[in-house]
Amino acid sequence: MTIQAEVSNFIGGQKISNGQSSLDVISPLDGSKLSTMPLSNHTDINQAVEAAQKAFPAWSGLTLKERVQIFFKYRNLLEKHIDELTNLVHKENGKTTEEARAEVLKSIELCEFAVSMPQIVTNEIQEVSKGVECRIERKPLGVVACITPFNFPNMVPHWTIPNALVLGNTVVLKPSELVPLSAARMAELLQEAGLPDGVFNVVNGGKEVVEAICDHPDIKATSFVGSTKVAKIVYKRASANLQRCVALGGAKNHLLVLPDANVDMTANNVVASMAGCAGQRCMAASVMVGVDKVQPIIDKMVEEAKAIKPGENLGSVISKEAKERIEQYITEAEAQGAKILVDGRNAVVEGSEDGFYVGPTIIDYVKPDMAVAKEEIFGPVISIIRAKDLDEAIAIENSSNYGNAAAVFTQSGGLARQVMEKASAGMIGVNIGVPVPREPFSFGGWNESKFGVGDITGKSSIEFWTQNKKTTTKWNPEDKRDWMS
Repeated sequence: MTIQAEVSNFIGGQKISNGQSSLDVISPLDGSKLSTMPLSNHTDINQAVEAAQKAFPAWSGLTLKERVQIFFKYRNLLEKHIDELTNLVHKENGKTTEEARAEVLKSIELCEFAVSMPQIVTNEIQEVSKGVECRIERKPLGVVACITPFNFPNMVPHWTIPNALVLGNTVVLKPSELVPLSAARMAELLQEAGLPDGVFNVVNGGKEVVEAICDHPDIKATSFVGSTKVAKIVYKRASANLQRCVALGGAKNHLLVLPDANVDMTANNVVASMAGCAGQRCMAASVMVGVDKVQPIIDKMVEEAKAIKPGENLGSVISKEAKERIEQYITEAEAQGAKILVDGRNAVVEGSEDGFYVGPTIIDYVKPDMAVAKEEIFGPVISIIRAKDLDEAIAIENSSNYGNAAAVFTQSGGLARQVMEKASAGMIGVNIGVPVPREPFSFGGWNESKFGVGDITGKSSIEFWTQNKKTTTKWNPEDKRDWMS
């Protein structure tokens, strides 16, 4: 696929340009212009919702097994076009080609979970009294919306869209304005797989589109993935308008490293967690809490980090503004007395001098009250806080406002169990730097990393994207009096 000069909205099975203002789509790899996309408004959302409402009766009227057949075909199309989809993610997001390919492979896995729904979503029926049955059926909500971020332009939409659609809803997707190309291609492939017009719609834009989604009276549920600041706004606004909402926010993931941890494995895992996807993932290692004597592990981390080269095995960050913000955190920590062990500032890639790169950065002797220790940086930067014992390390982790992930590195099952029980996070790792649950287990954090009830992936998503219909039937007219009379 050649990257299109203009990305259009996709509404009712048609590519639509609204003729209004547009935004350039810039590749963070080298600062070049990839495309343009429309800055849509509430009129475009109204049109998309209308198309989705029109498509809903026929789509929801199909059986679950019939809807799944389309996603069998779609999953195979993702596999067929994996090189093309990988290239889109690489160019619009800045990931390395290997990371972009891994993202598309995860999207394929997410589709495989969606097509397993007929084996998971089964109605419940029981004879509760002689001749009396109670039955529960799961029914779709109607038109739902998904608002997705820049850091995983292919995977995060697949967290929600396959499950929401297979369960019978119709969808309006609002992708990040920084990475609209993957979403546009998804719409084409879903159409090729046989998805009826109007079942899936894409509306591009910025803040105005998000507000229009939250305010729309005919959107029954909204999922959001992005920063905590915006997640709070979206959750409050959508729920105030009587929508279901789950809004996933930011993170400040703590990795607790104990002195008995395996040196090589721990150093490799911590650095990979910090630098993978240029640190632009909500599961990235952001703070390492070193308990007591862990200097050999830190020395090995420095060695590992110095082998990571921007433009080779480290991708770019998303924008010039992101690069400047990340580097400011590093500079501020240094001015406050922290020690920079590996410095990723002022990274330049030969041949891509206009790209947005930050090298891997390790900052030691960070204090818990420093901004670099408390705030989400979203770059390949890890802060090391020293703790005298495990209790102090857990207290440092618990003090964070966020609660996405936490991990512990140790060879002691008893100490690992303490962290598993006491860490204030929704996803815990033991000797794993990126403890992302795999399907059918769901993804979701605690505290200010998630707002709303339930999750939007895995089995938990079934509750979010459906509602229960309860039916009671009685076929014993000869029994004139019983508890149902």
